[in-house]
Amino acid sequence: MAEVLEMLVDAGKVTAGPPLGPALGPMGVNIGEVIGFINEKTKHFEGMKVPIKLTIDPKTKSYELEVGTPPTSALILKELGIEKGSGETPKAKAGNLEIAQVMKIADMKKDSMLGKTKKDRMMEVVGACVSIGVTIEGKTAKEAQEELRSGRYDGIIPPE
Repeated sequence: MAEVLEMLVDAGKVTAGPPLGPALGPMGVNIGEVIGFINEKTKHFEGMKVPIKLTIDPKTKSYELEVGTPPTSALILKELGIEKGSGETPKAKAGNLEIAQVMKIADMKKDSMLGKTKKDRMMEVVGACVSIGVTIEGKTAKEAQEELRSGRYDGIIPPE
């Protein structure tokens, strides 16, 4: 019976320490090899936390890794180059995204979002901006969502 470990790790910087090392120890796998593999597969998200699902067969010592995408809010913060959002929303703003950046994040999260169209996924990204105090093209998230709904950006959203 395969063992499944699901956790949030620092991309590209996983170590043999907690939470992963102690969980891997009893399974008899080469911990250094597994950690190196995880770091290699997550390095393009470096500086962020990413969800992983590690499936290990204790008999054969083989393993498979599924790397999820970081939370939408983490992608927004990385895109803006800031550490954290505003602690005083809606009064204080943490940053401002351009609509092209919203589209980029929506594309990155495509497989894990509920929206069927790019526009729907962009609406989800804009919605995530509310809680961290980020404006879109200088407008509040609510205003940006209304502009998306009305078709203001339809000319720059490529068809899928």
